[in-house]
Amino acid sequence: MRVAIVGASGAVGQEFLRILAQRNFPMDDLVLFGSERSAGRKYTFRGKEYEVKLLQHNDDFKDIDIAFTSAGAGSSKEFADDLTRYGCVMIDNSSAFRMDQDVPLVVPECNAEDALKRPRGIIANPNCTTIQMVVALMAIEKISHIKRVHASTYQAASGAGAQAMAELFEQYRQVLAGEPVKVEKFAYQLAFNLIPQIDVFTENGYTKEEMKMYNETRKIMHSDILVSATCVRVPALRNHSQSLWVETEEPVSVAQAREAFSKGEGLVLMDNPEKKEYPMPLFLEGKDPVYVGRIRKDLTNDNALAFWIVGDQIKKGAALNAVQIAEYLIRQK
Repeated sequence: MRVAIVGASGAVGQEFLRILAQRNFPMDDLVLFGSERSAGRKYTFRGKEYEVKLLQHNDDFKDIDIAFTSAGAGSSKEFADDLTRYGCVMIDNSSAFRMDQDVPLVVPECNAEDALKRPRGIIANPNCTTIQMVVALMAIEKISHIKRVHASTYQAASGAGAQAMAELFEQYRQVLAGEPVKVEKFAYQLAFNLIPQIDVFTENGYTKEEMKMYNETRKIMHSDILVSATCVRVPALRNHSQSLWVETEEPVSVAQAREAFSKGEGLVLMDNPEKKEYPMPLFLEGKDPVYVGRIRKDLTNDNALAFWIVGDQIKKGAALNAVQIAEYLIRQK
C-alpha cells in the first residue's frame, strides 16, 4: 500500500500526517507532493524523513494506491487525470468534484458504501460544515425523516487555513498592543469581531458556503431534506460550531434524541445543562468525534428539535473524514 499526500505542507496536509500516524494506517510507503513553494521541505513520519516532491504532469502516481489531495480545487482539477490514470484512488478535499454526478460525496458514518462506486477513480470529501452536520443529522434521520434544517454556523479561523490562524493570533496581539491591525486573509479584522460571510455571495443572497450545506447534504443523505444556513466566521482559532434547528416528519422527543446521539456513530453526547456541560470549541481541539449538546424541543413546532454541535474542522471536517473513507475501502478488499 503506497499512499500520497498532495498539499502536504498545508494545514490539512499536516493533519493527514498526524492522523495516519495516530491511527496506524496500513501502508508501506508514503510520498508527499506540493507546489514550487513547498517542494523540498522535509517532514518526519513514523521516524522516517520524507521530502516534498513537486507536483507535476508525469507518471509519479503510477504505483500509488491512495492519494489524499488538499491543494485547492484548481490543482485537483488540473492533476486529476495524472493521479487516477493508473488506478490510484483520489480522495479529494477540495470543492472541485463534490457535486459531479459521477463522483461520490462521502461521510463514512452516513453513506460509506457510496465510495465503492467511483467511475472516475475520485471520491470527494464534503465541506467541513456539511460533514459535521450530517453526522449529527443521521442519528435523527434514523428515528424520523428530516424535512428541513435551519443552521447557523460559528466557523473558526482554521477553516481558512494555517495562515488565517496565524493572522488571528497576530491581530489579537496587535489590538492589545495598540498597533494597527493587519488584514490579509479575511475581508475584515476577525479579532474581537464576527464576519457574517464565508465565501462569495450567490444570486439568491446566500454564500457559496451556505449553498454547499444545502446541496451536499441532499447528495450525502440521498434525501429531499431542505437546509437553510447562515455561515459566520468567528474569532476562535480551531473547531467549528453549529446551532441547528431540525424539523422531522414525526415528533422526536428529547429523550429519543439523546439516546440516538449517545449511540450515534462518530458522535459524543455532551448535554448536562445543570452542570454547565455542553460542547465548546476551546476544549475540543484535536478530538475525532462531533459533540452534541443543548438538546431541546422547539417552542414553535412540535415536530422540531434544537441542538448545538462542535467538531474539529481540520480533523473530522477534513483530514480524518478522508482517512476514514480510505480505511473503509481497505476493509472492503
